[in-house]
Amino acid sequence: MRSLLFVPGDSPRKLDKAVESGADVLLLDLEDSVAVDAKPAAREATAAFLRRTRAVPGRPRLYVRINALGSGFADADLDAVMAAGPDGILLPKAVGGRDVTHLDAKIAVREAVDELPDGGTEIIAIATETAASLFSMGTFQGASRRLRGLTWGAEDLSADLGAIRQRDADGHFTDAFRLARTLCLAGAVAAGVAPIDSIHAAFRDLDGLAAEAEAAALDGFTAKLAIHPAQVPVINAAFTPTAAALGRAQAVLDAFAAAGPGAGVVSLDGAMLDQPHRLQAERLIARARAAGLG
Repeated sequence: MRSLLFVPGDSPRKLDKAVESGADVLLLDLEDSVAVDAKPAAREATAAFLRRTRAVPGRPRLYVRINALGSGFADADLDAVMAAGPDGILLPKAVGGRDVTHLDAKIAVREAVDELPDGGTEIIAIATETAASLFSMGTFQGASRRLRGLTWGAEDLSADLGAIRQRDADGHFTDAFRLARTLCLAGAVAAGVAPIDSIHAAFRDLDGLAAEAEAAALDGFTAKLAIHPAQVPVINAAFTPTAAALGRAQAVLDAFAAAGPGAGVVSLDGAMLDQPHRLQAERLIARARAAGLG
């Protein structure tokens, strides 16, 4: 996955339109974009959308962002949507791996009740939305076999910290949010799941989005959240490996293959390459295959 597009769960029109957005994942939202009194209707609309879209050929993967476990709404969210068979659940305000483990148990019960495949529902967690969560980023490893990715968010974190701003005058994140971003990247890699960059809130600023997405890809993120369909092609382009990069990666793997089993260091184009270069090449080619490039 490269692009994950938020879609309000209480808007059937936007839900249906989002299927054609080109996003790899749709995040059907029952949390921030839905007012409290609209949540029951949003659950019904989201479940209906899941049922009519699951069989659509070539559809995006369908995740539902439920409300936080401590909100009082999460169980009702799960009761409404799990019977419709989402591909995954997006967990907001996760405070470490214990929350993912807790959600895993809730999902497992509903899979059994609704006769869904055991373990078939995946989890992505938003892992930096509170100050407390920043101290738990190393706890996601082994929390659940369902876990597929970690992402981060600045909006709720800024409210929790009492921060007046998230970015400086040049548009760059300030220190607290750079820390959250880095911890998310490290925590996801340590857990063996996809590191997913946060949203670019200025949805009309596609040039700024492109620069931010390209920087995220260079840093090691493999995907990015989107809040508007216009952002999806920009994100997909940033996280799709180029032909030149793939050619270089394949050359690295070929050099190791030619050197024979157990080769620790090889030479390519006058440079010495070791195991980290090989691992980077393998990961790049795996990302390309996941994007349908071979």
